[in-house]
Amino acid sequence: MTVQKVLVSGASVAGLAAAYWLGRHGYSVTVVERHPGLRPGGQAIDVRGPALTVLDRMGILAAAEERKTGIRGASVVDRDGNELSRDTESTPTGGRIDNPNIELLRDDLIELLYGAIESTTEFLFDDSVAALQDDGSSVEVTFVRAGARKFDFVVGADGLHSNVRRKVFGPEEQFIKRLGTYSAIFTVPNFLELDYWQKWHYGDSTMAGVYSARDNSEARAALAFMDTELEIDYRDTEAQFAELERRMIEDGWVRAQLLHYMRSAPDFYFDEMAQIVMDGWAKGRVALVGDAAYCCSPLSGQGTSVALLGAYVLAGELAAAGKDYERGFANYHAEFSGFVERNQWLVSDNIPGGEPIPEEEFERIVHSITLDDYGIGFED
Repeated sequence: MTVQKVLVSGASVAGLAAAYWLGRHGYSVTVVERHPGLRPGGQAIDVRGPALTVLDRMGILAAAEERKTGIRGASVVDRDGNELSRDTESTPTGGRIDNPNIELLRDDLIELLYGAIESTTEFLFDDSVAALQDDGSSVEVTFVRAGARKFDFVVGADGLHSNVRRKVFGPEEQFIKRLGTYSAIFTVPNFLELDYWQKWHYGDSTMAGVYSARDNSEARAALAFMDTELEIDYRDTEAQFAELERRMIEDGWVRAQLLHYMRSAPDFYFDEMAQIVMDGWAKGRVALVGDAAYCCSPLSGQGTSVALLGAYVLAGELAAAGKDYERGFANYHAEFSGFVERNQWLVSDNIPGGEPIPEEEFERIVHSITLDDYGIGFED
């Protein structure tokens, strides 16, 4: 049999995981990434429940354990930096500390995923998809830089503002559910001398946090604000700087220092908190995975785990369907959509007016799936 070729657009969690599992199922995989290399930075993320099994089956679970942030707890301070409370049982970024979950930096997980496929996968960095033409038997892809090529399938794993989704399924506005919150994350020096610790300050409509990273050698800063009306271009960094400065400067604590470091940070990232809700994740020979298909948003605490699981299921169902790829894509949606819906519901704990979700219910949702050799089976 001729080896089928798959293009994966996006080299973040969902894209790299999809590339791994498609490769394991015998496909020849090419990954195209707009950034010149692996995109740096990002927040501390969590891998929970069955997603840990995915990392184990990829052979990188032990390495992920070694890169855990090791955070011991968190403090809430007032605008002058005086401690109001402290918690050594849970943190805003990772939930309960005494659990089997793994909290690690996003870019550390990316490096592990990349290392698992680097020698077997073709990468086209500093490039992106310019056009897609699905003729029913293959997809002709025109790239911005590389020459046009044909693939048997294309997988869009290019995030909340997916380029592939826009070209194949239509404008983002059809699918996006905005949550009224904007956030930024970037690396700063550990100027607060935090020792595996987090500090947070909450204003009336803004939030600022700093937590140590990489064995206290640096820190990550998080800034967020609420606004249900704002429209700002996610690609316009200067406008984002100005908006954060305007909103943050009067709210005290170390916001002035953070705003100073922000402008020279090597990995500044800013975007709105939003979800993607779609009736289906495939059209013809093009499918979506991760945030491109069903972004849960960081407010759910499950975005990374859902991306890892979705990539596993997509590849498994496509391979299991053989030549009937449409059935494979349909099974991917049928098997995984209920789990996605439950995880998207988790944001209600973190949006204005949302209802708190009991810890037991959160854990029930996290563990409401089991893995087998081909995809997912739901438990009662």
